[in-house]
This record gives sequence, structure tokens and C-alpha cells, in this order.
Amino acid sequence: MKLVAAGSVPRKPGKPRALILAPTRELADQIDRTVNGIARAVGFYTTCIYGGVPQRKQENAMSRGVDIVVATPGRLEDLISQRIVDLSEVETLVVDEADHMCDLGFIEGVRRIMRATGDSQKLLFSATLDREVDALVKEFLPDPYVYEVPNEENDTANITHRVMTVDPEDRSQVLLRLVQGHGKSIIFTRTKMTAERLSESLTAAGVPAARLHGDLNQNQRNRNLERFIKGGCRVLVATDVAARGIHVDDVAFVIQVDPPEEYKTYLHRSGRTGRANAEGTVITLIPRSRRRRMEDLLRRAERDGIFSEVRPASELLVELAGPIAPIPAPESLDFGDSRGGSSREGGRGGSGRSGGGRSGGSGGRGNYGGQGKGRWSDKPKGEGRPRAKKYAN
Repeated sequence: MKLVAAGSVPRKPGKPRALILAPTRELADQIDRTVNGIARAVGFYTTCIYGGVPQRKQENAMSRGVDIVVATPGRLEDLISQRIVDLSEVETLVVDEADHMCDLGFIEGVRRIMRATGDSQKLLFSATLDREVDALVKEFLPDPYVYEVPNEENDTANITHRVMTVDPEDRSQVLLRLVQGHGKSIIFTRTKMTAERLSESLTAAGVPAARLHGDLNQNQRNRNLERFIKGGCRVLVATDVAARGIHVDDVAFVIQVDPPEEYKTYLHRSGRTGRANAEGTVITLIPRSRRRRMEDLLRRAERDGIFSEVRPASELLVELAGPIAPIPAPESLDFGDSRGGSSREGGRGGSGRSGGGRSGGSGGRGNYGGQGKGRWSDKPKGEGRPRAKKYAN
């Protein structure tokens, strides 16, 4: 009854009563959609504020008055500087994925926003406790209550971690075979160009694929994500920043064609599968030369991996992906510039579409832009593995 009564309090233009900060547009949008249904039931109104779209709609919402704002730090600070948003009457502040805020360089913006909310109740959610996150806790949450709960990155009983050592010339066909089954897959790449080209190549090979990366405008990103969620395509090719915060319950595979450099990135990627108690599989494709580094990364992430040497005709691929109908396949999939290769890593000959330009070489088979063997050397970074934390003062 107290909450219902609070919903009848008149709203003040530009002055929300609650603020939720999220690191990415996609996560902010998903939070807003979840919160909005609950809020409306008790008379609260919400709005979502993020960059990449015209701000007029956001201005109009604030001028009418809203109870809850879900926002990314950059656009929110823009509106604060324009005096469209005033945080002086915020009663509750939630900082979601604080560790990722720090990874993206938002830490100073988050600090300024937290200071602007004064004596509000503050809640902080973080998958890991890094130095910068700990500094936020000490500055803004004196004597906090600390809650540690199993989360998607710690509860791994239903997730199988596989590492496939693959020859560079076989990598395209191994990947294609993995995604030819009926299950949904998210493929992680390091660069936007790789995501773009790989999604095009998979679609041309008969496997509908959408892409998600920072060069797409918000409408394109929303449309591609919705298409993946609703089954319009069964493969999503994404970069780490764009895919952060995606929550899709029926993802069978997370496939890493570009192994991550840090164990935290590995954990965040892995969390896209095995959701809602479903079984999931994380597959990382590496060359033989990277095995020791991959073992070290898994050790830091506290995960046990199953290592297998794989060729395109391996029975393991059939076991994982399931039976498929024959489909036409290109000579090779286009991995674009996933290592920023130069012509020394490409090859000059061949007529394949995937070579050329900055990707290395002017033709060839398409693995890193030519027939060159490519570089598969990403050294894991980071020290130790902190525990998941959630804080509230």
C-alpha cells in the first residue's frame, strides 16, 4: 500500500525519484522494459536515456515528469549539463554492472552522477570486485550491507566449456558446421569489421545471421537483436561491448572465434548461454600454439575446459550441432580484420571476396584476409579472480 501511495505523488519535471545506471544501450533498454511493466502497475512512470538516438523524445519525457530513469552515463550527463535532468531529488540510485562501467572508462562519469544524487540510497551490482569498484564502494557506500549470490558467471554446473584446436585453413568450415544445427548461437569477435563480414558470409552460406556492433545505429541494433530473440535468425555475431547485457534464454552455443585477452571477458561471454537452468556450451577456437595460454586463461577464470583437436569432418561437430540438411557453402568464411592483419599475413593471389584492403592481401581464402596463417596470440591479462559482489547502503 505504501508503494501504491507513492505512485500517486505528483511528478516534477526533470526530477526523477529513482535512477538506474547501465553501461550499454542494450542493457538500459532491457532494464527499462522490465521495470516499466512493474512500475505502471503501481502508478510509476519510467523513461530510458541513452546516446545514439535523437534526444528530443527523452527531453519530452523529462519535461512531463517521470519517477524512474534508466540511463547510460554519457547521455545522462549531457542532459544534466543542458539542465534537462536534475538529480537532486533522487531517492534511490542503482549502479548496474559497475565493473563493466570501469572497463569502458565510465568511472569518472559514474562518480559525478553518484555525487549529484546526494544522500540517496545507493545500490551497486558488480560481477567482480576490482580496485576501481572497491573505490566506489568506499567513497559512496560507507558501512554497506554486502550480498553475495550465485550468478550466471559463478553457477556453471549446466555449462560445458570446450576448446577446439583447429588448423587456420579449417577454421571457417569448423565454425560453419557448428552453427548449422537448429540451436541458437552467439559468435564473439574482437572487431566490428569481423562481425560485419562474418555475418554476411554465414548468411551467404545458408545460415541466417545478424550482427551486433557499435557502428550500427540504435534502431538497427534493436531490430537485429529482436530478430535473433524471436527466431528470425539463429546466429548473432557480436562484439563484446555491443553484446554486454544481452539476456536470451535459449542460446545453445557461445562461440569465440577471437579468444579473449582477459578471463573476465571470457566469463562475461560465457554468461550468454546456460541461462534459466538450461544447458549451454562455450566453444573457443584456437590454434595449437595457443593451448598453453588458453589453459592459463581457464585457470584464472576457474573453469575446466575440454580440449579437442578438430577437423571439418570430426564426429564431435556432428555430436554437438546435430544432423543437418546439406546446404551450399562458400569456399571460406570471411573473418575480416580480426587481427588487424597486413598484406604480410594475407596473400596476393586468389579471387576470394574476403581478402584485400586493410584486412591483408588482395584475395585468397578469407582466413584473416588471405591464405596467410594469421596470428592467434592473445595473452590473458589480469590478476587473480575476485568474487561476485552486490552492495547496498
